Amino acid sequence: MHRRTALSWPAAAVAAFIALPIISLLWSVSNADAGARDILAHLAGTVLPGYVATSLLLMAAVGVGAAVVGIATAWVVAAHDFPGRRIYEWALILPLAMPTYVMAYAFTDFFQFSGPVQTLLRDLTGQARLPWFPAIRSWYGAALVFIFAFYPYVYLLTRTAFLERSPRLSEAARTLGCGPTRAFFAVVLPLARPAAVAGITLVLMETLADYGAVSYFGVQTFTTGIYRAWLSMGDRIAAAQLASALLAFVFVLVWLERRSRNRLRFHAGAQRHVQAPRRLSGRQALWANLVCLVPLVLGFLLPVAIMLRFAAQDLHVIDWNRYAMWLGNTLRLAATTSVLAVALALGLAYAARLAPGRLVRAANGVAGMGYAVPGAVLAVGLLILVGALDGWLEAWGWSFQGTLTGTLTLLVYAYLVRFLAVALQTTEAGLSKITPSLDASARSLGAGTWELLARVHQPLLRRSLLTAALLVFVDVMKELPATLVLRPFNFDTLAVITDHLASDERLGEAAIPALTIVLAGLLPVIVLARAISRRDKLTKS
Repeated sequence: MHRRTALSWPAAAVAAFIALPIISLLWSVSNADAGARDILAHLAGTVLPGYVATSLLLMAAVGVGAAVVGIATAWVVAAHDFPGRRIYEWALILPLAMPTYVMAYAFTDFFQFSGPVQTLLRDLTGQARLPWFPAIRSWYGAALVFIFAFYPYVYLLTRTAFLERSPRLSEAARTLGCGPTRAFFAVVLPLARPAAVAGITLVLMETLADYGAVSYFGVQTFTTGIYRAWLSMGDRIAAAQLASALLAFVFVLVWLERRSRNRLRFHAGAQRHVQAPRRLSGRQALWANLVCLVPLVLGFLLPVAIMLRFAAQDLHVIDWNRYAMWLGNTLRLAATTSVLAVALALGLAYAARLAPGRLVRAANGVAGMGYAVPGAVLAVGLLILVGALDGWLEAWGWSFQGTLTGTLTLLVYAYLVRFLAVALQTTEAGLSKITPSLDASARSLGAGTWELLARVHQPLLRRSLLTAALLVFVDVMKELPATLVLRPFNFDTLAVITDHLASDERLGEAAIPALTIVLAGLLPVIVLARAISRRDKLTKS
């Protein structure tokens, strides 16, 4: 039986701190009065079926599309050798650096009536209009954006599963008369299915949480409905009910993801052999390049090129003083949140190492749930929490709503709830590489807990902590939904101002802030690419 240490209860307090917005949201819905039930009935008879149908339609299209693109690219890169393969291994994850709302602006410019695609088709066909060409500002336009923005989740997980597959199973299938295609679908793909399901689940969660792209395309989903109910209609109860419905979707997806991850761990542990990639040449190598190049172009190179063109065209109208202010606001928020998130994550990870009991495991599990909660849901939960606390304090003659609502404190709190999981997972991964025997050796020499942390673990954990801080830093820079609702009055970040300028069709002015976010997003992608490269070398050695 593990004993509790001085870190156990602080870990539980941090978990409660993280869970408060979600608890307040669920409490608000569970204590709905007759008026709230009438509003729910009104929502069910009007907009809710549309939100559910559109969200499900998007999830189905994005799930299938991201699965096809992610699995195909992972299989081509993992099992074949062709010119350009080494570049695609890391370049295929570049879309992770691209915010979906930036892709939405670029896709609109590229596929709209006056864009180069329709212009070229009109010139080739001689038609003045192309009524059969799908409108980009639609649910299927949003699906196209999400597929090429989120497929790297499926690519990363299934590529690892393909690399770790046993060559004996494929050879056995071939000796039984299976061709390469049949062996892939009958043997290889079923073994990689848990990894693919885990990746698709992450894609679906990101699809549900997105606000910027669907808002720009005018697609009515849960997130746009929450913002419309809260900000446009001022209906707190309707926003809370919609947020709760969205949260139920997310909980189901989290359960599916964790179930898939457990099964993935079993398969990965059983297969350690690496099969040499099959050499491709001629037409086969050309097709392999095409399979990898299309998602890379649509998911990263094309949006960057279009935003660079916008920036070059309207560079003279950009107010650089205001840009410096937006950049300063963003950096200040991101740096503050990164430092706090890493400090809390370090405390939780150490609590799990020194006192690995049920209390600490539960605390870390709750702290890790925040990343799955969409920013829109989080914002609604926080505002309900602040309102409820203020109501209770007013009964005692006190009030703090005016000093907390719309402040940087509340915004940083929201970021911590949302992104603490990122820092925690990275810190735990770094700490797990330090063997317990090293702790025992240090303690046998008289080192206490804090001396162990400062003199033994800190030098070994430095890279993991820096990576955790970097990941949180970039996630805060990209976060749009929570920032839109919770930011102080007249306080804009790069993400917010990009959304505002693009909504006003001032894409040239929006290009520089958007490219700044993309540039910052490249940093963790580079870190991830280097980690993949090191892991591949270890696997092959």
